[in-house]
Amino acid sequence: MDKTTRLLAVLALLAALAVAVSARKDDERWSERERGREEERWSERERRGHEEARGGDEGGTGWREGDDWFLLHHSKPVVKTEAGSMKLVRGSGKSPMHIGFITMEPKSLFIPQYLDSSLILFVRRGEARVGNIYKDELVERRLKVGDIYRIAAGSAFYLINAEEGQRLHIVCSIDTSDSLTPYKFQSFYVAGGKNPKSVLSGFDHLTLSTAFNVTQEELEDMLMSQREGPIIYLSNTTHAPRMAEMRQIGGDEQQSTWSFRKMMVSFMDWSNKKKDDRKGGSRTGKGPDAYNLYDRKPDFKNDYGWSVALDEKNYPPLRYNNIGVYLVNLTAGSMMAPHINPMATEYGVVLKGSGTIQIVYPNGSLAMNAKVNEGDVFWIPRFFPFCQIASRTGPFEFFGFTTSARNNWPQFLVGANSLLHAMRGPEFAAAFGMSEKSFDYIIDAQRESTILPTATVAPPDEGAPGGVREAVRKFWSEW
Repeated sequence: MDKTTRLLAVLALLAALAVAVSARKDDERWSERERGREEERWSERERRGHEEARGGDEGGTGWREGDDWFLLHHSKPVVKTEAGSMKLVRGSGKSPMHIGFITMEPKSLFIPQYLDSSLILFVRRGEARVGNIYKDELVERRLKVGDIYRIAAGSAFYLINAEEGQRLHIVCSIDTSDSLTPYKFQSFYVAGGKNPKSVLSGFDHLTLSTAFNVTQEELEDMLMSQREGPIIYLSNTTHAPRMAEMRQIGGDEQQSTWSFRKMMVSFMDWSNKKKDDRKGGSRTGKGPDAYNLYDRKPDFKNDYGWSVALDEKNYPPLRYNNIGVYLVNLTAGSMMAPHINPMATEYGVVLKGSGTIQIVYPNGSLAMNAKVNEGDVFWIPRFFPFCQIASRTGPFEFFGFTTSARNNWPQFLVGANSLLHAMRGPEFAAAFGMSEKSFDYIIDAQRESTILPTATVAPPDEGAPGGVREAVRKFWSEW
């Protein structure tokens, strides 16, 4: 074989390798695109469902009755370890708000991280210790059932379930308005090891060991030890330097290398001792406190239930993300009267009991009449009329977030405080085609306001059959 032939053969081989490498890269890019498409499929299904319900285009006049797309059925695991988990329920369509469910086993830690999105935590069960950076200082708060606490985007934080025998359950809003990727959020783990990796691991190790003023071997001992995931168990038998010593860790030759686990166990023990007289537990650092919904006097209360609404005036941290919080408890067979939210879209989570949610389209047709149980997540578009009805067998409690930190001023359509009462007169009577006397008789028949007795229309306590409903109940029981 002459040189020319050999050269051509080598060139052909190189070309084949280039094609193979290119094909592999194309496959990788394709796989990445497919993952991205999978992430968007639920939002796309919601969007199509909304458009179909409206008639398909701007000129459509038909609204499909009985849809349940106001229920957010699908949850996505975000974190899952032996010590705990986090699941995510996406907001509707292109909403920047998602709902998260965090579960942590006793004596466990959600390791220090920061997000490109803001969190508002609500403790549903158990007690938590949360620490986060506020104006360059560590702020730690002890949270109990009913507490609300905000963590800003970019603020490093950790969560600890220090209880011996009780799981911690937290519901949180995730506001992705400032996120790197629209409608998604990203965790940046400050601490970690092989699973998950700390963001520190991305730096050149010579550079990083120089910055820490330790050897590369000591640095690798810190960055490569943790393999148990973002939520880990803590062991009280491990001891480490106290907090004052930790702050000096950089050049003290008498300090031995330490692991992240040892540091956090020590910090947990230290923070247990730093208590003051504030009701509810520990408080360290200058920063916002938590706010307890159950300690707050109801904004409205009668024999049929009560409701609490939290806005920026009650809890100033809410103003930064323009998010409000609410909690409603209806007695068996009662109803939150039909009303609209003029300022905000509403997201809700059923905490206890069961009931029915009815939502109405702008054209006056029924959009949804769905039975909901513990764990169901629902949303109510701004301006859409709706009501919630408790089942006849027990109280119905739901909690949620609104997309406005201002007072929403719900406008009630029925009841003694309804807008029909405020605007009563011959104009309204004529609009209904009634005499003013007949119209007055109708609107005066209901003496109660806001929360009404409705045993005759309240649903029995019967679950919907199989399918998605069963999956939702299973999700809640596991959570």
